[in-house]
Amino acid sequence: MSVGQTTDRQGVRDHPDAAPVWIVCLAWMIRRLIVAGRGLAFVGLALSELVLSLLIVIAVALPGPGLVAYGIGRNHAYAGAALVFALPALIVGVFVASQLLPGVRQIAGLTRRLSGEWCGVPITEPYLPRPGGDGEKASVGRRLTWRLTDQATWRDLLWAFVDGSVGWILAIVPAGSAVLGFLGVFAPYASLQLRVVLIGTAALGLWTAPRLLRGYGYFARSMLAPTRQAELALRVAQLAQTRTEALDTGAAEIRRIERDLHDGAQARLVAMGMTLDAAGQIIDTNPDAARALLFEARDASVKALVELRALVRGIHPPVLADRGLADAIRALALDSPLRSHVLGGLDGRLPAPVESAAYFAVSELLANVSKHAGARETWIDIRHAGGMLRLGVTDNGQGGADPARGTGLRGIERRLAAFDGVLAVSSPPGGPTSVTMEIPCELSSPKTSSC
Repeated sequence: MSVGQTTDRQGVRDHPDAAPVWIVCLAWMIRRLIVAGRGLAFVGLALSELVLSLLIVIAVALPGPGLVAYGIGRNHAYAGAALVFALPALIVGVFVASQLLPGVRQIAGLTRRLSGEWCGVPITEPYLPRPGGDGEKASVGRRLTWRLTDQATWRDLLWAFVDGSVGWILAIVPAGSAVLGFLGVFAPYASLQLRVVLIGTAALGLWTAPRLLRGYGYFARSMLAPTRQAELALRVAQLAQTRTEALDTGAAEIRRIERDLHDGAQARLVAMGMTLDAAGQIIDTNPDAARALLFEARDASVKALVELRALVRGIHPPVLADRGLADAIRALALDSPLRSHVLGGLDGRLPAPVESAAYFAVSELLANVSKHAGARETWIDIRHAGGMLRLGVTDNGQGGADPARGTGLRGIERRLAAFDGVLAVSSPPGGPTSVTMEIPCELSSPKTSSC
């Protein structure tokens, strides 16, 4: 070995950024043990589902013996007693089952959420819209009918049986492997060969832990995800809702334009016409007064033009039509009272409706930041990748923004929903606030854009 090679290897060993092997192994083991702990959490959910599903079966089966006895001995004296037992048992069983079904649904919903967060397998919620979703208080009968007629309820119940019976085995393997490794290291009377086998089995189990957990997520999605028919029904309901909201938003926008025209430019134009008419009547007898009226009419026309330009800018800003979304957002940042930084950009043009929706969404977010956030700076990020427009607005304000407590963010959600867009808000108390918007759309070449 040459001196240079020795020096290089010694440099690698002494490099300050090179972590020792035992630290790397310890970090690997900790990550795998966290995965094993998540598997145990899924096992706990599976056992809870099994208990609830068995209780539902027992509750539904309560009237069974009485009904069987009544069916067998309808002509005997004990038939009436059997029927007297069966009917209250049926009522009690249906009531108990109706109270337990929401628990099964909640655990299934938690499994869907954790599958996306821990397994990397997102599962869409398949339920039909809740009765009384618009603030109307639904009766007990309507809620029970909603649960019993929803196909997803029975899929949740089937998942509770299957997961509680065999599904948990896939989730418990990583934790079981860790236990085997513990036994292999600390078992007092185990032979050397057995220790090696146990430790090797544990290492294999921990190495495959993320794959096993992902497999569990796919298994859950095969039963908890909405069927194609349910997806179509949910899609139709979503489109109907977004269409209604888009129509309401459009109607409100038209009313706003009418009000602004009536109270602003139209009133000034009427006043200007009256002023010109008065000037025409006195121009021969009192030229000085007529000249003053003409100057007044000129000022009114200038103000009317300013108001019309502001109105047009509120409908579709010229910079947006001429330069595109990225430059229009940069213009917004320049007009903002806060110090704003615009990152990223676009290599082409988006469809005009998408550009308009994204522009006014960012405009409203910047207005909310300047009014309510108490921030000094904002960062606006513009990206387009994979057929998706992504816009991010972050500020260093006080945080605490919640779409459920304000109409501004809800309005942006409705605006984006018309294009299948989504809005995500992260705003812990104390800040910072980060709002991310995604809109599926295609990016056209600037040469082929019609805008």
